[in-house]
Amino acid sequence: MPTFANLEHLIPERLKGRYWDPWAYITNVRTELGTKPAPSMASFSSRGPNILERSILKPDITAPGVRVIVAFTLAATGPTGEDYDKRRTAFNTESGTSMSCPHVSGIVGLLKSLHPDCCQIGYHDKWATPFAYGAGHVQPNRAADPGLVYDLTVNDFLNYFCSHGYTAKDLKLFTDKPYNSPKSFSLTNFNYPSISVVNLNDTITVTRRVKNVGSPGKYYIHVREPTGVLVSVEPGNLEFKKLGEEKTFKVTFKLAPKWKLSSDAFGILTWSDGKHFVRSPLVVRPY
Repeated sequence: MPTFANLEHLIPERLKGRYWDPWAYITNVRTELGTKPAPSMASFSSRGPNILERSILKPDITAPGVRVIVAFTLAATGPTGEDYDKRRTAFNTESGTSMSCPHVSGIVGLLKSLHPDCCQIGYHDKWATPFAYGAGHVQPNRAADPGLVYDLTVNDFLNYFCSHGYTAKDLKLFTDKPYNSPKSFSLTNFNYPSISVVNLNDTITVTRRVKNVGSPGKYYIHVREPTGVLVSVEPGNLEFKKLGEEKTFKVTFKLAPKWKLSSDAFGILTWSDGKHFVRSPLVVRPY
């Protein structure tokens, strides 16, 4: 038990000083389904904002990672990891990123079997379609049929490197073909499924590109604006006639009249054809 592992010396000393015959008991546990709020974020979860790249939301998504039942080696250590723990068990409960990562990796494998022609990056974009949970808790069934994805390409990443001062020589480390850096590239236009805008003093316009990975259809825009920020999207609808077709759209952020942004503001942009809901978190930062 974590409590005894962390206070292994303190607890026995206190018990000896107060009781002649100290004792403890453990009650039976039960599984409760459908409890609210669930899921919830662990206090130790790695949270944003992103201090290295302010134009990219951190984290992308969240996955199960607290007290996950895992296979456990019988030969190494006991469940607590302490030298005095001589117990050996085939299973244990663990918490942390090392537990969330296998969930996400396994989901990627399932999605790859469903969509073998989709690029690896596209799987990521199906989930991340604010600073604590990103786009929300991963939902594999919905990710299997997302409708649209923000499909990052190799060129998108090369443009990202160019914006950080990488030279043509540096880029050869990532591609076998010569690549000419664009004359101007804003990180706000990096084709990420979330949109983070920094230093909003007046108006900023960003561009995004989506790919249809479902049936033909028409998607309409719905926006929940961040507090104090006016958001407009052009065009207001996207019509896809075939699988793999791509469309671009522009999102303009503007401060509301007489409004001074003093703290981070959050919103949601959603494309929907009535069946699919492709949501993108919006983050507006005043500095």
